[in-house]
Amino acid sequence: MDETQVEQTIAKLAERISQDYKGKEIHLICVLKGGVFFTCELAKRISVPVTLDFMSVSSYGAGTSSSGVVKIVKDLDESITGKEVLIVEDIIDSGRTLSYLMKLLKQRNPASVKLCTMLDKPERRVVEDVVVDYVGFHIPDQFVVGYGLDYNQRYRNLPYIGVVELEE
Repeated sequence: MDETQVEQTIAKLAERISQDYKGKEIHLICVLKGGVFFTCELAKRISVPVTLDFMSVSSYGAGTSSSGVVKIVKDLDESITGKEVLIVEDIIDSGRTLSYLMKLLKQRNPASVKLCTMLDKPERRVVEDVVVDYVGFHIPDQFVVGYGLDYNQRYRNLPYIGVVELEE
């Protein structure tokens, strides 16, 4: 996806989110590190009031596929009790991390919890209970970088999303 496609998709998502939350305030939870680029661009385009917090959750390590072990590296700074929560993620593939995160956050008594992702790889899903409310792009099972997505902490700053072709 080139830079223009990414920007247009974020604008459409923000418009839809703004309509769905009309008259309410949204508490965005950015899943670091990859989600920060998407979250900031999305937040700028949402027309209803927005508050923001960050979590860092890991299930990858240094590889290109999920380890299946979910670890909270940084928890929220504020309570989400009674808030309209929208988790913002860069990519969802197996669903393990988001399944864990959704269950954890629902225990904290928010008014609601929904999920927004820039990229969704539904064919990689191994967890059935992850419902993605807002999706930028559905993509095939390829390893991608750019716009916050990385390979060993590199390529996050690309203004587009590209496929990494690793040599065997």
